[in-house]
Amino acid sequence: MIVHTFVVGPLENNCFIVADEISKECLVVDPADEPDRILEDIKEHRLKAKYIACTHAHFDHVGALSDIKRETGASILIHRDELPIYRDSEVHARMWGFDIDPLPEPDIFVEEGQALDIGSLHFTVLHTPGHSPGGICIFGEGIVITGDTLFAGSVGRTDLPGGDIRQLRRSFARLLSLPGETRVLPGHGPETTIARERIENFFNAEI
Repeated sequence: MIVHTFVVGPLENNCFIVADEISKECLVVDPADEPDRILEDIKEHRLKAKYIACTHAHFDHVGALSDIKRETGASILIHRDELPIYRDSEVHARMWGFDIDPLPEPDIFVEEGQALDIGSLHFTVLHTPGHSPGGICIFGEGIVITGDTLFAGSVGRTDLPGGDIRQLRRSFARLLSLPGETRVLPGHGPETTIARERIENFFNAEI
């Protein structure tokens, strides 16, 4: 498995490319900004983008989505509960002083427990609302990509439209039930592990 991480844009979002080393199929997660860097990596390593997954649709996670879709033709995946935020992302971006391109219509609405196969790699969609209604995590092959649900030592905010602290508590507890050795690849900040977050994350006091 190939995992490439890009810290992009003014809010320093993490974008991930996860690829099967043999088939070269790949998954692009949260293409937030700087599409040229993402596309150059795909080209350089001769990858074939199968899916573009949005862990959620806040504007700072989807800013390069249109460019990646146009250049690769990959299918855009979101949870159906995230559709209102997805469709309002341009408006929300302007409220924060940013501009993003209009987003294409999603190709696939993923659901809890849905399988995502990338070549010989197997992942499962976890519906993890709280930071946003349709927030998802992608789990498998020893990693979990958590978007803004879980960070190293912290969690995503719940004071944006659609946020819900009670749902976030449940989603947080669910993620901490994953195997301790699981690598956590969050939407912002450094990589961590589930085992480390069981000990160090301040949000443990909330569950």
